[in-house]
Amino acid sequence: MSEFVDGFDAMSAVGLPGVTIYGSARTPKEHKYYQLAEEIAAGLADAGYAIITGGGPGIMEAANKGAMEAGGVSIGLNISLPHEQAPNPYTNFPLHFKYFFVRKVMFMKYSMAFVCMPGGFGSLDELFEAMTLIQTQRIKPFPIVLVGSGFWTGLVGWIRETLLAAGNIDKEDMLLLKVLDEAEDVVSFIKKTVIV
Repeated sequence: MSEFVDGFDAMSAVGLPGVTIYGSARTPKEHKYYQLAEEIAAGLADAGYAIITGGGPGIMEAANKGAMEAGGVSIGLNISLPHEQAPNPYTNFPLHFKYFFVRKVMFMKYSMAFVCMPGGFGSLDELFEAMTLIQTQRIKPFPIVLVGSGFWTGLVGWIRETLLAAGNIDKEDMLLLKVLDEAEDVVSFIKKTVIV
């Protein structure tokens, strides 16, 4: 309960619309997706959005770095993990959580868009949880951008050809996702759909 109270108090004080950027903690600094996440975050911070990440390494670090170096609000919602996820040094608004479910509530409650970079199970978990909450009308719809068509096209195709074809989702559910490749396209899309 104290994590909820502390999280709500801290996040509600930000005063800016937030965009969550997530992806693999294992992405190295020299990787194109690290650099792309940094560029997207900088563009969004310049446009007046707070950048929210999980506060760890890889894509999270890249997004926090881009936001901080652009002079924006760089939020890191770090969590204690068995392999010790160390907080990255690019958050100017760090929070620490012990419980995944509390941290997930903070992402959902204070994000007005999700930017999904390539990642692993954690990234897929966040993506499908957001889609499920929107589909079941537990939260208001917000933009979900999948960055990197080479990475996401197979999954989106499988969703369309298997889930939609079987009648397990509706055509409208496919509209929840937007696949983009360029930083400027991501920033432009979010600016059009999430008014600051």
